[in-house]
Parts: sequence; C-alpha cells; structure tokens
Amino acid sequence: MNATARGENDMQMPGLGYSEEQIELLDVATTFCRDKSPIDRVRKLMESDLGYDAEIWAEVAALGWTAIAIPEAHNGVGLTMAEVVPVVEQMGRHLMASPFVASTLAAQAIIAGGTDPQRTEWLPKLAEGAIGTLALSEAHGDWDLLNITATAKVDGDSVALSGEKLLVLWAESADVIIASVMLDGKAALVALTADDVAGRLRRESIIDETKRSFAVSLDGLSVPRTALLDVARATSTLTHVEQAANLLQSAEMCGGAQSVIDYTVSYLQTRKQFGKIIGEYQALKHPTVDAYVDYEKARSHLYSAANSFSDQGMGEIAVRMAKAAADGTYSFAADRAIQFHGGFGFTHDCDAGLHRRAAIFHASQYGDAAWQRAKLAPLLLG
Repeated sequence: MNATARGENDMQMPGLGYSEEQIELLDVATTFCRDKSPIDRVRKLMESDLGYDAEIWAEVAALGWTAIAIPEAHNGVGLTMAEVVPVVEQMGRHLMASPFVASTLAAQAIIAGGTDPQRTEWLPKLAEGAIGTLALSEAHGDWDLLNITATAKVDGDSVALSGEKLLVLWAESADVIIASVMLDGKAALVALTADDVAGRLRRESIIDETKRSFAVSLDGLSVPRTALLDVARATSTLTHVEQAANLLQSAEMCGGAQSVIDYTVSYLQTRKQFGKIIGEYQALKHPTVDAYVDYEKARSHLYSAANSFSDQGMGEIAVRMAKAAADGTYSFAADRAIQFHGGFGFTHDCDAGLHRRAAIFHASQYGDAAWQRAKLAPLLLG
C-alpha cells in the first residue's frame, strides 16, 4: 500500500490509458516535486512572505510546464488540460507551493474568452512564466460563478469598476488578474495588471497555509476598455474555467490523498502500543484500506475526466464525478491520519494536518462533493 510497494512512478490503471505526454510529464513531475518540495521546505515557505520559492518557479517555467496547455501559436507547447493533470497531481502530493494552477486557469480564461490582442499580449508571457490568477469569488460565497455583485460601467474608452473580489490566490505576485464583473446586467471578465491593483490588495488568512490569498478592491478603479475580455463569450468562459479549476483541484487532492495515505501507513508500520505494531489492529487497518481503495477510485475518475475534458457533455460529467470523489477521499484519508496519530495528530507538527487543511480549502473552492453531486443529478438523469 505504501509508495515503495506501489512503485514511485506507478502508472498502471486498469481500463484507463495514458498518452505518451502524460507518462513523460508524470515521470518528470514525480521526481521534480519530490526533490524540490520536501516537507521541511513546505513548512519553511509557509512562514515566508512570498509563500513560494521564486527560483523553483523559474525552474517550473524552464521545464515548459507553464506552457503545456497554451497553443503553439502563442509560444506554448500546444497540449491540453489532460497533460497538465499529472503535473498538478504531483504538486498536490508534495504540497508544492506555487502559482502554477492559478496561472494555468488564468491562461485558460484568456484562451477561451480573450480578444486577439489579449491573447497575443498575455499568452506568450504566461507560457514563459509570468503569473496569472483569477478573481471570481465574492463575499456571498456562492459557487455559481454567474452570481456577481462587482460591477463595470463603460465610460468612453474607459471602464469604471466597483466591488471587491475575495480569495484571489497569489494576487500579490500576479502580472495579470482575470476578474468577473457585471456589465449592463450581464457577466463580463476584465484583465487587470499588477499596476491596476497596486495598493488594492489585502492579505487574507486562509486555512491552507501553503497558499497565499488576497482580497482585491475594485472601488474607484478605472481601466482601459481594451481590458475587457470578449463580453459575448464571458458566460461560456466562466463555464470552461469552472470545469478546468475542478479538474486541477481533483488532481491536487488525489496527489494529496496518496501522500497522506503513505504517511499513515508508514506510521502504522512503525508505531508500537501495548507491545504491538498498531497497524496490526483491525480498527486502524480497515479504515486505511478503505482510504486506499477510495483513492484508487478517485484517481481513476481523475484521469477519466482528464482524457474526456474536451468532450461536450461527457467532460462535465466526468469532471464533477472526479471532484466529488477526490473531495471525499482526501478529506477521509487526512482525517483518519490525524486520528491514528493520536494526540500528536492534532498538533501543527503533524503533516496530516496540513493535508486536512488543504482538503478543506479545496472543498471551499468551485464546489464541494455535495455541490458536485447536485450538479451531476440533472446531467445523469435529465
């Protein structure tokens, strides 16, 4: 059940295949993330102001990962979200702090809904390692991305913005922030630069300390009209971004579940109580096996979703199944790990706690397992 037994680069899943690109990326990402994000490094970065290692981010960009799902016409690799998944999975496995997911999602928003000049300006930069992020959440906490209270009003060649966006990951480091607003009663997206939001950021305290989150005030901000993404495609772009975000969160959670299960098994195989290895007790053994079986199911859902992401209808079903499965699996595995570590499990020094907090944060973004199942019902039955 542990990493050694399964193999560090285990890539066999019955009934599901990998593309050559996925296999290569999984192989490289497994080693890179393990070497660059050991747990002591994770904890050190949690205490830092930036929250991630800028030199390692430069290495991520040099590997071409930031360009994976960006079209070749814009200096990208020209692959798909399916090839991003194995990289994010390994980042989640090692709690690797980086703006990779946020930047990937910002690029997806520009690809799906940006104007030609915006694609020409931003996609090559993001491919080379510039940082992007999304500003879609608001105080109401609704996971429906079309429930937007921030507003925009066109005034000649300018757009006046108002409102506040919350949970904007890595905003302090971002070169471009894609924010959602209401324009003339309809959803719209606007690309904000670092200069636009200077002095408008407020650091937020979030449960997952491996990430950095900010509130962004839009009140009184005026940007050029050219900052608006294609308004006619805003709704479809938000739909695409939601699915992409859920896919990558599923990957992070599957990687984290694998890690916390390995962490638990290692402890159960070494800790003695009353003269016995505690892993011999069925009360500990059976839940751990349940967690591992659920993890394998969730990972199957993940790669099914990755490989069918662009299939109309089926892609959404697969992604929502993957998020629901990953959420439940990661939460259960991390919770059991905390319980099985006894009193130590409830301290900040226990690594299982980092995974439990990561699971809670992921569940709070773009819909938890119950939300995904509610969205699945009409897709499967209607």
